[in-house]
Amino acid sequence: MTTSISRRTLIAGAISAPAILTLTRGASAATNLTLGHNAAPGNPRSIATERFAEMVKERSGGNISVRVAGSEQLGNEQSLLTSLRTGAVSMTVNSQGSTSALIPELAALGLPFLFEDSSAAFKVLDGPIGEELAQRFAKVQMVPLGWWDNGVRHITNSKRPIVKPADLKGLKIRTPPDPMTIDIFQALGAGTEQISFGELYIALQQGVVDGQENPLTNIASSKLFEVNKFISLSGHKWESSPFLMSQIAWTRLPAPDKEIIKTAAKEAGDLQRKLFAENEAKYNSEFRANPNLAVNEVDKAAFREASAKVIDTWRAKPFGDFVSQLVKTARG
Repeated sequence: MTTSISRRTLIAGAISAPAILTLTRGASAATNLTLGHNAAPGNPRSIATERFAEMVKERSGGNISVRVAGSEQLGNEQSLLTSLRTGAVSMTVNSQGSTSALIPELAALGLPFLFEDSSAAFKVLDGPIGEELAQRFAKVQMVPLGWWDNGVRHITNSKRPIVKPADLKGLKIRTPPDPMTIDIFQALGAGTEQISFGELYIALQQGVVDGQENPLTNIASSKLFEVNKFISLSGHKWESSPFLMSQIAWTRLPAPDKEIIKTAAKEAGDLQRKLFAENEAKYNSEFRANPNLAVNEVDKAAFREASAKVIDTWRAKPFGDFVSQLVKTARG
């Protein structure tokens, strides 16, 4: 069982945490860590972080306590990343888009139609490409603990089915603060708006934006289908969710505790990936069977053609060699 934490509790804890963490480790010494994320209860990310906290507590004999705070209780993803770098928050499972503000190369994993599914993506990310990205996190005071799944993404909106890119004309689509997603939707002819995920439901409900893009799992757990009846299975990109730890918190841990954290993170990541895959299949069937929703396939060839120029744009960036290597590796 994990414990939720409020902003006020976090501030108080951040003041006392350095004293706790710098104690000489003895039989009764304790380490208190915080883990923030934006997922709703029941989301695989939420379930896996809770299981992670349980495993860490069990395997440390109660010496390490991880307090999990989901649903943006500790702020949105950008503020969580800032808190991670200062040590005010110990860990976060963040989105690829938000994290790419610090590691620009990370956004390249979301190149349009680069990966057919999550399995194909992890074959690349669990190899040299992932290792190269992991090395870059040290420069921004973060330690990567794993790559979690944020799925192949689809388009929902309140106006009409999206079959061809031309159907997006005149629609305002919410995207995360991710330059890749913005580039893709601008190439497809849509207007874009960046809104915090925690505010997305209300923004859709009030018509601030017409639609959004997310994997089916996130659409279900945050109930976005209640305010967007049209679900178009575009599969336009895939995203990861990096599991990150503050370098400040990491360096204070003795070696045995680091091993506990790493092992539990790997097992929690495997659980998250499994649950995510199961959910994607489940919600695909449930949404199609729901008479209040309209689920449709898209003209993938037309979407690929309209978004192809995004790859050339990203090859022209300062890290273009990485982009080319990524594309080559992904396409085998």
